[in-house]
Amino acid sequence: MQPAEPTLQQEVCGLYRDHHHWLKGWLQHKLDNAFDAADLAQDVFVRLLTRQELVAAREPKAFLSTIARRLVVEHWRRRELELAWLETLAAWPEAEVPSPESRAIFLEALVAIDAVLDSLKPAVRTAFLLAQLDGFTCPRIAQELGVSLATAERYIAKALRACYAQRFE
Repeated sequence: MQPAEPTLQQEVCGLYRDHHHWLKGWLQHKLDNAFDAADLAQDVFVRLLTRQELVAAREPKAFLSTIARRLVVEHWRRRELELAWLETLAAWPEAEVPSPESRAIFLEALVAIDAVLDSLKPAVRTAFLLAQLDGFTCPRIAQELGVSLATAERYIAKALRACYAQRFE
């Protein structure tokens, strides 16, 4: 009789048991912060638990550190966005500063927009930013990027679709 295949939960439990301490130490070395390292180490295993397929990592430390590296990048990007947002708020008149709840909602929206923009090809991202931030028209974007009008329009449409899709995830 063949032994039963392990479930995803059993695999993740084994990885956690065998490698959590190492991963937390590795992250602490990268981040120089025990609290952020502990949070991100937990996030690695949460990501694994939400996967649809079994892990079956031949090199568990390499596998876990790859996931952790991505989370570290996300962590620093979010931190940079948060600092920029706080700097922006500091420049606002006190009467116009949103409530803490609204600030948190705005920050989450900024993080989502950043993720969408990061997923776009550079030319598409540039076209979208020229349209949204600088108010460029499609003919002006085409001229600025050295592409046809149809291509500029496709870039803007692609970016808008990506933003729209993110809204409903």
